[in-house]
Amino acid sequence: MSIEIQQLTYTYMKGTPFEKAALKDINLNICKGEFVGIIGHTGSGKSTLIQHFNGLLKPSTGKVLVNGIDTAGKGLKGLRQQVGIIFQYPEHQLFEETVLKDICFGLLKQGLDEKQVDERVKESIKAVGLDDEILNKSPFELSGGQKRRVAIAGVLAMKPDIIVLDEPTAGLDPGGRNEIFSFISQLHKKQGITIILVSHSMEDVAKYVNRVIVLNRGMIEMDGTPGEVFLNADRLVEIGLSAPQITYLMKRLKSIVPDINDSIYSLEQAKREILRVLKR
Repeated sequence: MSIEIQQLTYTYMKGTPFEKAALKDINLNICKGEFVGIIGHTGSGKSTLIQHFNGLLKPSTGKVLVNGIDTAGKGLKGLRQQVGIIFQYPEHQLFEETVLKDICFGLLKQGLDEKQVDERVKESIKAVGLDDEILNKSPFELSGGQKRRVAIAGVLAMKPDIIVLDEPTAGLDPGGRNEIFSFISQLHKKQGITIILVSHSMEDVAKYVNRVIVLNRGMIEMDGTPGEVFLNADRLVEIGLSAPQITYLMKRLKSIVPDINDSIYSLEQAKREILRVLKR
């Protein structure tokens, strides 16, 4: 088990007139090697939840265990080496003169020797699809997508067991989005790292994750496979979300072609189904 959450409740500004329960009685298990998507409307509790995974926030009540470590206890340094959280626009945290120095920053805090640091830097930059040549460049000379990948490389270099990505492609053009998700998907397949993706893009979640958790008003509304969640489109709309656009298109096509399968939530599924109907 990577993450075990037991009756987690978190209240902001407790005991004041502005008190607000952001999370209410969350019970959740995330297993090692899963690729999980967390979705929900603004204010549903997504960011509050993921900040409990490495002890940035501590439960008001309940318990969060990560690889057996209680996030409300001591030993947070070790915990944060195991859980890497990449928030929106991580490139805004780049500050060193070169890409190399930026990626090395966290490693040097761990007291690794020069050889270990060099190996990790090269491994991480390769993992995000960049060449060694970029290491001597200023991060501020890079494109938006390259900056994002350098920031993620800095997290990968710490060798976390769990990577949490909060809107990792926010602000990127379609090409940049595809690059980021391509290497994240490959990272999951090749290294078996537990990945937790927070996103407003239903298409990205449907395409890449194996499991979807829906938050609504601080509680778990749904938890299942992408098919189980996105085919409950009416309920998603009721709570301020939606299914992927292809799901709605297939439902419209069904009004024209009654025997077409409209239980579709990804472009690849739609392509196969449309080709099946055309070949008849």
